[in-house]
Amino acid sequence: MAKIEWAMWANEQALAAGLIYLTGGIVGVAGQFRGWQFAAFGIAAGVFVCLLEYPRSKRGKGTSIERSGQYCFTVCVKSFGPLTRNYYVRAFLHAALCVPGGFMLATVLGCVCLGMASLIYLSAAIHGEHWEPILHIETQKRIGESIKEPPQNPPPRPPPELRRKKADNLDAAAYDNPMSVTISE
Repeated sequence: MAKIEWAMWANEQALAAGLIYLTGGIVGVAGQFRGWQFAAFGIAAGVFVCLLEYPRSKRGKGTSIERSGQYCFTVCVKSFGPLTRNYYVRAFLHAALCVPGGFMLATVLGCVCLGMASLIYLSAAIHGEHWEPILHIETQKRIGESIKEPPQNPPPRPPPELRRKKADNLDAAAYDNPMSVTISE
């Protein structure tokens, strides 16, 4: 039976929660709702969560697919050391950040999603997972590596027996058209 990597689920959930929290905060501040200060906090918390959660962690087994442009965020997140590597810290941080979002309707959904991400991170920490950065930049395989010599004739290519011969022998190099060509008037 395959082991569930809870951190991968938590990362996706927390990134979505950060975006929802950010959007709710923007709506609350733009609408000048009562308690819009909580919405302003929601904007700051949403941006912070998105920046923290954008870089994916290296998986335990299998391939680790990094998000496009995550390298610079990975270096920033890695620089904080055990504060960002430990999932107990992330679980507590997300739980603390989601509390002010519960005081305003525009940010409640982001608060609930961030709370669920916090619980998933707690599960990941209990199962002994931690954040590992993906620092290598994979070089993409060239598509045409298996082709030893590129084709010489443009498509459509005639069958091999009808292809032109080398021009060393001009008589043998002449191309014989298998179909007769006549001028119709």
